[in-house]
Amino acid sequence: MLQVRRAYETSDSNAQEARVVVDRLWPRGLKRSSLHLNGWLKDVAPSDELRRGFGHDPNKWAECQSRYVAELDKKPEAWRPVLLAARSGAVTLLYGAKDKEHNNALAMKPYLERKLRQQA
Repeated sequence: MLQVRRAYETSDSNAQEARVVVDRLWPRGLKRSSLHLNGWLKDVAPSDELRRGFGHDPNKWAECQSRYVAELDKKPEAWRPVLLAARSGAVTLLYGAKDKEHNNALAMKPYLERKLRQQA
């Protein structure tokens, strides 16, 4: 099971889930210890070119998602740890963006779910 949560939202530190930050940049103002992390996977984040091209414009979201999928297809070594963890239990993808409807964790979730189904 894959979940998505903004890194700034509080969480239960006793939760039985793997928690990974999936942003290239660390969420500002947060201490690593406060997130109870299992990892920080910088390399799964969208390229700087893609991120700048999207520019937080919801009208570009569909194109951004498809370009992000293409980027993910080229670097399976970056997202494979998330897939392995998801086979064993719940995984929460943490992101730092303010936009809760248009962020790389939300774009990555269905991609990883498809990969899980394909490998089942």
